Amino acid sequence: MADLPTHTIVFEILTRLPAKDVGCSKGVCKQWYALLSTQDFVRIHCSRSVVSSNQRVLLIDDLTCSVRPIISNNNDYGPSSIVTFPFHHQNNDVSILSHLNGLLCVCLNHTYELLLWNPTTTAFKRLSTPDSHGFYINNLDAIGLYVDADDDYKVLHIKRRSGVLGVYVYSREVDSWRNIPFITRQEYLSPHFNWSAGTFCGGTLYFTVCKCWIGGTNVVICFDVNSEQFKEISFPPVPSNGMVQGVLVNVKNVLHMFASTGMFEMTIDLWTLQGDYWIKVLSCPPIPPDIIVIVVRYNTLCDKW
Repeated sequence: MADLPTHTIVFEILTRLPAKDVGCSKGVCKQWYALLSTQDFVRIHCSRSVVSSNQRVLLIDDLTCSVRPIISNNNDYGPSSIVTFPFHHQNNDVSILSHLNGLLCVCLNHTYELLLWNPTTTAFKRLSTPDSHGFYINNLDAIGLYVDADDDYKVLHIKRRSGVLGVYVYSREVDSWRNIPFITRQEYLSPHFNWSAGTFCGGTLYFTVCKCWIGGTNVVICFDVNSEQFKEISFPPVPSNGMVQGVLVNVKNVLHMFASTGMFEMTIDLWTLQGDYWIKVLSCPPIPPDIIVIVVRYNTLCDKW
């Protein structure tokens, strides 16, 4: 090991370790700490962590938080490990709004504060400011977490309040909020429209925007994270004579949508986005709406902060 170049040890060996072991390795020396904290290391480590054997599910229940490994060959969970909240919270207080590379954007429900939190390293950052930035209202606001071309982790906050309709970006690099223009239909900022959380894929944040579930307007809003421009693309061509709901998923950096439609029976179709158009991948048989369950899995193995 002593004869191996430091670069080989760090980028060919340590990038394959679990995040907790990487955190311990930072204490070896100042050089390792600096190399293990670079964006290049984080990017390579994250790409090697996203394999079936490394998947974890994060569970928040009342006052506790735990992480359990996913056993892919039998669709079961392994033994859980407790994660300690590093910030003060109350019962049923922490809501996960967005996630990316092991970093979470969460809301404390009793104070409405936004936080960035890494459950693996326990590091966190409060995003609230005295001038009312960084506060989230459920069913009115929307959040998307992303990283731009300069490897700066950012939060997009769609903020809809009485007399305050705007879009704000938080930069982790400069630790501040700023307002950006919303150049598309202003009506989408109305409380009459329901926004999903943002899904980051290929340099773009995607949101589903629905006026109502039955017979209303359904669109997808795209936010280019580098040009900071918005545009609108159509929803998949699904029937609109019943309830319509779309759930966006990033699969190997390709955007997909599970679109459920119907009234007394629900049909779920899987669509993939090619350019600005949706291509149907598969259809599921109709099922009763009361047994539809959406499970969001979260990969905890990125040592990002």
